[in-house]
Amino acid sequence: MMIYRLSTNDEVHRYKKSIIIPFKGNRKVLSTSPLNGGYREDLKAIFNNDFNPGAGMLCDLKAPTYEGHMAIIAKELGFDSKSTAGIGTAASMEEVAIVEKRFKDLTVTAIVTGGIEVNGGRVGDPATFYEEEGKIVMIKPGTINIILIIDANLPSDTLTRALITSTEAKTAALQELVSGSNFSYGIATGSGTDGAIIVANSESKLKLTNAGKHSKLGELIGVSVKEAVKEALYKQTGLCGEKQHSFLRRIKRFGVNEDILFDIYENMSSINRISKPEFIHKLHIIDKKSKLVVPTSLYLHLIDQLDWELISNDEAIEEGEAVLKRIKNNFNISKETDYNLSKINLCIDNEVIEYMVKKLIYLIVHIVIVEEL
Repeated sequence: MMIYRLSTNDEVHRYKKSIIIPFKGNRKVLSTSPLNGGYREDLKAIFNNDFNPGAGMLCDLKAPTYEGHMAIIAKELGFDSKSTAGIGTAASMEEVAIVEKRFKDLTVTAIVTGGIEVNGGRVGDPATFYEEEGKIVMIKPGTINIILIIDANLPSDTLTRALITSTEAKTAALQELVSGSNFSYGIATGSGTDGAIIVANSESKLKLTNAGKHSKLGELIGVSVKEAVKEALYKQTGLCGEKQHSFLRRIKRFGVNEDILFDIYENMSSINRISKPEFIHKLHIIDKKSKLVVPTSLYLHLIDQLDWELISNDEAIEEGEAVLKRIKNNFNISKETDYNLSKINLCIDNEVIEYMVKKLIYLIVHIVIVEEL
């Protein structure tokens, strides 16, 4: 079914778990597609395909290679695989976000699907695979795919710059949501399987040569992509500012979850023990309280700046103690709560980070104990 008509007069259809756009004229395309990817001027259609077979099931390729798989998908969608480009994901096409922005004769449309909960990472995180002899790793749930339609005639270098600007916009959206990496302490910059297709209208009378952030085209790209990425993430996984207003969500990228906190509780509390469900219930009672979430966000940003080498170990610990004191005051905690944490080497950044995280989570567990009493 057709779900949108673009300013180029091209139609956006949703069909067979795919978003497809057959071109009604000549288009310039730059894409990360394994099928006819790179820069092309001879394509007749593009698509974004969801090949997630269902919850808990592996995504199986229909061919030995990803390129071959996408060629089969193109044929199943009714296109010539030699003149079609496509990108794949495990995100639902039902949750697609379409955002159009205009300025005078210029129209930019971002069509985005996305998830970041499972596969979100920060550039430079430890790798999860090494490609050898053309073998690939299966697509993981959590891919942000961007189709960007620019209703203007752009030379190839400007189209490439548009790809950079759209990538910056995607990363800005994730930064503003403080979406954590699943592979490091960092804030995610994308997923490990993100894809993009940038399209320019070769038949447009409007010719533009700059897609950087200082140009109006760059602004429209940035605004449309950022808005569409946020909308897609919300529709797919519920990710939004309200959801992120949570201690557990903020601390997750440091490897802390309900199970870790309960394990600490079991080692700390020797009287009036409560069950794990009761503990988690009490944890969730304080999880979204502003008097915990706000200082926690400040505390974790100190750790971020330490990790980025913007402040010293001593500075991070000293200011972190001030934030912890504020949390204690917010919950009327007067006693020490670090329970004799082992001494650390202040010259080793990772040890300092782990120490600061432990100081925080020991305090939170103590708050749950106090709330229990």
